[in-house]
Amino acid sequence: MKKFIVLLTFLYTGVLFPQGTSGTAAKHEYRTLIDLPSAGILEKGFAGISFDIMPYGVVISKLEVGVFDNFSFGISYGGSNIIGAGKVDWYSLPAINVRLRLVDETENMPAVTIGFDSQGKGLYTKSLERYQIKSPGFFAAVSKNYQFMGYLSVHGIVNYSLEREDNDKDLNLGFGIEKTLGANFSLIGEYDFAINDNTGNSLGDGTGYLNMGVRWSVDGGLTIGVNLRDLLDNKKFTSSKADRGIYVEFIKSLF
Repeated sequence: MKKFIVLLTFLYTGVLFPQGTSGTAAKHEYRTLIDLPSAGILEKGFAGISFDIMPYGVVISKLEVGVFDNFSFGISYGGSNIIGAGKVDWYSLPAINVRLRLVDETENMPAVTIGFDSQGKGLYTKSLERYQIKSPGFFAAVSKNYQFMGYLSVHGIVNYSLEREDNDKDLNLGFGIEKTLGANFSLIGEYDFAINDNTGNSLGDGTGYLNMGVRWSVDGGLTIGVNLRDLLDNKKFTSSKADRGIYVEFIKSLF
């Protein structure tokens, strides 16, 4: 019951945090494309809350605050079978997200951000102490925007997850793009090489995770989106492609 109250608190707080992240009129940066972190950061004095809704009744809520210039902190929590019937399988612990921007983007240089994010995605396997999609762990990300029929953003990441009970302890790589479609819409895509999830005990079969999504800045601070995950069918133990999910985010100034 206590864990359910925590989730309800996140949901209630979300109503109070109505400045979108998609389209050419976006006022805020992406901190995450779909599952991979970017070099974006939440501005000082702003707070954001997001909800990732995935198959198997998975719901992950995250609260994030821009604490100082170029520094933000967040916490997240969730579980599986939250939507549906039967017993909810809560994640063992809340996760944290800390990020520090080292270099601001200029005309000739990308933004560079380092951080730590312990929130994975999907079902949690207790025997392996890992999420279906491993958490990024320690990461470094670069992002650069270009003017091209609106904006085209290019992102790259290297990360080291602490979910290593499957004995796959490799560094991982990923990249992504965002293309604005008018003032309020964006198309996003990412490829997670999943180098740290391709051994005999892993949950991935070595092809990596290709994900795509659409984002819509509805009004004020509200952004909603649809995600399609694992278009290459990388998961070993399920045969479904293009796992469908919904993403909701609110951002607002605290003062």
